[in-house]
Amino acid sequence: MRKRPWLAALLAFVHPGLGHVYLREWLRALLWFGLVLTTASFLVPEGIVPETISVESIRQMSEALPLEAVLGLATITIMSMVDAYWIANRRNEQRQETVEGVRCPNCGRDVDEDLDFCHWCTTQLDADETDGADEPSRA
Repeated sequence: MRKRPWLAALLAFVHPGLGHVYLREWLRALLWFGLVLTTASFLVPEGIVPETISVESIRQMSEALPLEAVLGLATITIMSMVDAYWIANRRNEQRQETVEGVRCPNCGRDVDEDLDFCHWCTTQLDADETDGADEPSRA
């Protein structure tokens, strides 16, 4: 199944490691989660961590974060986004190389070999068109 690289990167932006969960890269996701927690525990001073969680307390904590913590956590977030995007792209390319399926000559998407039409765009398929052409011809 193809994964969306931009969605993986967006999820990694929300929280480092979340894009890897989407990609089902469980070990990498745990490593990113662990890296962000370890970095936060070293760089975020204990005095600014709120006792109760609310929108206001989180806003106050984010304003009081030292520059080193902001830069460290931002770097980890960006690296996680790039890694998730790269993994999704690499997987999609590998899948594209190994798939030897039938392609619709109209839309170029994979179709079931047993069907005589494309279930994506409903184009009628001829027997000689479903020979697994590499490049779709646009009509």
